[in-house]
Amino acid sequence: MVTEKSTPGVSRRNFLQAVGAGSSAGVMFATMGAMGLAPSAAAQPRAESWVPPKAGDFTLTGRSTKKVVVVGAGPAGLATAYELQKAGYRVTVLEARHRPGGRTLTIRGGDSETDVNGVKQTARFADGIYMNAGAGRIAQWMVTMDYIRELGVPYEVFTNANADAYLYNERTGATPGNPVRYRTAKADVFGYTSELLHHATDQGALDQKLTAEDKDNLRSFLRSWGSLKSDGTYAGGSNRGFEVYPSAWNEHGTPLPGPGTVSEVLASKVGQYFPFEINWEQSMLMFQPKGGMDTTYRYLVRAIGSQNVHFRSPVTGVENTSRGVKVTYTPENGRERQIEADFAVVAAPAGLMRRWDTNWGPQIDAALGEFAVGSPAGKIGLQYKSRFWEDDHRIFGGITETDMDLAHVWYPSYGYGERKGLVVGYYNTGANARTYADMTPKQRELRAVEQGVKIHGEKYRSELDTSFSIAWHKVPYIEGAWAYPNTSSAGFRLLQQGAGNVYFAGDWMSEVSAWQHGAFWSARYAVQALHARVMAS
Repeated sequence: MVTEKSTPGVSRRNFLQAVGAGSSAGVMFATMGAMGLAPSAAAQPRAESWVPPKAGDFTLTGRSTKKVVVVGAGPAGLATAYELQKAGYRVTVLEARHRPGGRTLTIRGGDSETDVNGVKQTARFADGIYMNAGAGRIAQWMVTMDYIRELGVPYEVFTNANADAYLYNERTGATPGNPVRYRTAKADVFGYTSELLHHATDQGALDQKLTAEDKDNLRSFLRSWGSLKSDGTYAGGSNRGFEVYPSAWNEHGTPLPGPGTVSEVLASKVGQYFPFEINWEQSMLMFQPKGGMDTTYRYLVRAIGSQNVHFRSPVTGVENTSRGVKVTYTPENGRERQIEADFAVVAAPAGLMRRWDTNWGPQIDAALGEFAVGSPAGKIGLQYKSRFWEDDHRIFGGITETDMDLAHVWYPSYGYGERKGLVVGYYNTGANARTYADMTPKQRELRAVEQGVKIHGEKYRSELDTSFSIAWHKVPYIEGAWAYPNTSSAGFRLLQQGAGNVYFAGDWMSEVSAWQHGAFWSARYAVQALHARVMAS
């Protein structure tokens, strides 16, 4: 927790308000750091207590183990089954799709997906090349890291931000063939913001906020942060990058041409991207399992036992009974079956649950309705014959941002030095995702490449090998990317309590929707609630 201390003539809160009024988020955060107000390691949020159930809870108390049906083999479902089974519960997992992981989907060569409209794609990627079609990164503080380490999943760094990636805002003046490097844009935005605030200290505007010593300290910080000249003006510099980088002897390099005017830099709106780097969900370092994000869930299935996880087994009914629960599902052979157990943990999309035969009542159904519409999101993986973005553009991992309907272009954080590679050619949401979803896979490819050429040049077209795209609201048994939970609503609190012998889990049942972390923690809470009830009986 950050506490506010008094300073002669000015409070730190007022000072920060003054800084914030004329600066970017990056300047604001750095100013806080310079004042000792940025969160320290000791001030970081701490995970809630998690006491996993143990086998001894049964053997030492003479209780018999219980049987649990888990619906869904995504992160929440598999984590639920994993934790319960470690404690001695008898667990059966029913999954509607043909593979584990849910929206943590990795596409490799030979993989096929058929959408709700019957459109089938089969990936033609080369060996060792993959596309994380859903979840693609893990922050180092997330509980996801605990699971991949516990399971022995190999992992590596995911490059979430790269100073040499591009920014391309076409609606505010960017032209084909002229993207700006992230480092260059940041240098200009931070430089001019620092210059303006530096000058403000000499205009009397901050006299009621800062002491003379405060202003000297602020000016010193701004000259460093914004690469200002001694008189407090910004004129560019090495932080913007070079046309030709320095080498040796008298080869001092060729600096980039000087920055545009402050008006031009502000009008470009590139500053909107910089808070991303200090976003609490996105701050580096980030990680990914080696070989694809779904590797974690293949390890979980192995730990649970493949004989206990049934794929192509969509559930159609969940009912409370006098003895526990009854779950109706249809396995691959097409003959409806029922399985009875003491409890069920349902880790499926809320919208799907509302179509099932249930007896948990209208209040639960209405609560599920709060999370029934999954947001549209889409990605396309573009496999290239060469890694020209590394060879020609010197971009090794990271993300290019654009205001075109591509939104984000991801460069791979694996396979460095190999011949071929895969770029995520768009990662978009909302209306843009729906626009691409309504196209054929080939049309999506053509549109994504046509726009990507504006940033990367003709090789973005000529070096293309093959592609695979996904529209999450058209994926069977998922039908959306994520929900936005209102964790203070009465419906959310009702779902946390469960319904009879049924408990609910999923990233939408967490404070961190759209992340594996949220799904894992929702599973832990469902397990704790179920186990506490068993131990109290």
